[in-house]
Amino acid sequence: MGEAASARPEVSAVMPCLNEARTIATCIRKAQACFRDLGINGEVVVGDNGSSDGSQEIARSLGARVVDVDRRGYGAALMGGIEAAQGQIIIMADADDSYDWSSMGVFVDKIRSGFDLVMGNRFQGGIRPGAMTRSHRYIGNPILSFIARIAFHAPVGDFHCGMRAFTAEGYRRMQVRTPGMEFATEMVANAVLSGLRVGEVPVVLYPDGRDRPPHLNTFRDGWRHVRFIATYAPDHLFLIPALAMLVVGALLVGLLAAGPVSIGSIYLGVHWLTLGSMLTLCGISLFVFGTIAKLLISRTHPTIRSRLVSWTLNRFRLEHGLIAGLTLAAAGIAIQSAVVMGFIAAGGGPSEGTVHPTIVAATLVVAGVQLCFSSFVMHLMAEESHRANDDRPGAWDTGIEQSPVGLEAATDQGALDRVTAGRSQR
Repeated sequence: MGEAASARPEVSAVMPCLNEARTIATCIRKAQACFRDLGINGEVVVGDNGSSDGSQEIARSLGARVVDVDRRGYGAALMGGIEAAQGQIIIMADADDSYDWSSMGVFVDKIRSGFDLVMGNRFQGGIRPGAMTRSHRYIGNPILSFIARIAFHAPVGDFHCGMRAFTAEGYRRMQVRTPGMEFATEMVANAVLSGLRVGEVPVVLYPDGRDRPPHLNTFRDGWRHVRFIATYAPDHLFLIPALAMLVVGALLVGLLAAGPVSIGSIYLGVHWLTLGSMLTLCGISLFVFGTIAKLLISRTHPTIRSRLVSWTLNRFRLEHGLIAGLTLAAAGIAIQSAVVMGFIAAGGGPSEGTVHPTIVAATLVVAGVQLCFSSFVMHLMAEESHRANDDRPGAWDTGIEQSPVGLEAATDQGALDRVTAGRSQR
């Protein structure tokens, strides 16, 4: 038993692979040499995604463990390799020699100091000529990283760096599942959502050793990153726009309910009232969708702290939503009834001044109907969430908003020197 435990590797180097016969041997040898230099018991695991150029045989001949991954995609290959890894520390990077596998020491040191996820930062470490296209270097990566930092409150400088390290326990808590290139964004986002400690170290990006185009597709994979960010950031996709729409819409409807208004030289008539009605109704819909999205995300990430989720699960009652919705609908019906009575009293002829009240009445009725039926959906979501978490007491006791995860970037010259010096074996 003791010998088996001592033979267990401390670090696993995981490489996704799809037809990397030209470079995979170099990457494996560098990783193995780094293990020897650091005095670490390590292993190399290759997640092969269906190579047809003999990459698997090369890897096995050098002592690497090869895991055949049938599901296609960068994330799928990595997940297959990571799940088979035995180390407590896992370091991942591409098998095309664009990252220096001999520089794993800075990642190991950072993990040992208490971090759960350590990201490489190519913009701090350096990007060699020809290693990255200008559009990716100056547009794609900076913009996507900027959006992701805001969406997930994660001050990570390079969301898409392919070289990173994490603990096996941290990976289990991340619960990553996307099979494509968006895996890179999901890992960081889920680490932050799960309350893991995230850090950075500088890495150098070199031109890859392939004799073919890269697997990355700029537009397809860029969209997949944007889609993931938007889907898993409901505050920015739903709730913030919803509140803005509700505030502006309610102000316009309230201001113009009785009729047109002039503010200085600006005339606010029925067109502005219609705009206010549209914004109000859209705002309500977005708020409901945003609440449902947060409930769904919280089911997979129970450590998320959100006042809205806490209120929905612990304080919201179906009856409250029905009362609010029916009250709004009743008010709208009452206003419209008064308009109809006035029309009848006027003998069915043209009645001035009824357009604004009619629009207000319609807005209130539609808003009331939305609230009534969405309350049933939210009630169902809350009930299902409670049932799904009965075996995790306290999982929904979330009274405060999630705080950003602290990030400590290792940008000292010594760390950068160690990264660059390790490349001497290239």
